[in-house]
Amino acid sequence: MRGHPFSAAFSLVELLIVLLLATILLGVAVPNYRSALERQQLRVAVNDLVAAINLTRSHAIARGGQVLLVPLEPGGAAWRLGWMVFIDENGNRRPDPGELLLFRHGAIAEGVRFASVFSSGATPQYLAYNAAGRACSAGNSLAARWGTLSLTQGDSTRNIKINMLGRVRVCDPAVDGASCTSAID
Repeated sequence: MRGHPFSAAFSLVELLIVLLLATILLGVAVPNYRSALERQQLRVAVNDLVAAINLTRSHAIARGGQVLLVPLEPGGAAWRLGWMVFIDENGNRRPDPGELLLFRHGAIAEGVRFASVFSSGATPQYLAYNAAGRACSAGNSLAARWGTLSLTQGDSTRNIKINMLGRVRVCDPAVDGASCTSAID
């Protein structure tokens, strides 16, 4: 004996319950996904900038002379638009024809914000390293320059600390506390 032809189907109530559960799960998952995406974008931006800083330092040591890392934006303030590493032969802090461009990085993820505090007091329009691998002023390779670049995305912040010797470390102010003061503090 055969049953009703629609007896194997779901009832309207069962479908509504499944839709309700799916909506609740999506409501929980989407904010977590967005937060994870923002943290990943911040991590990538920090790692890319640290790699460029380390490249600048290693090339300065290898060539025995000053190498600069500058924002792509000609005014030198918008680091989020990208950066480049080059050998500044004429000391104008901008790459000119004939100067060796070592590396160029494009814009980073939308929403990543930069702030900085350096020993010079001004927003760094460049990072320079001398032959000893120390962070320095572009005009005077003996003048030490150190500070913090803070990158923020959403509610996460990472600080790139450059010490007097030019060494770089990354820290999270939420985890590392007082040893990781940011440029915003």
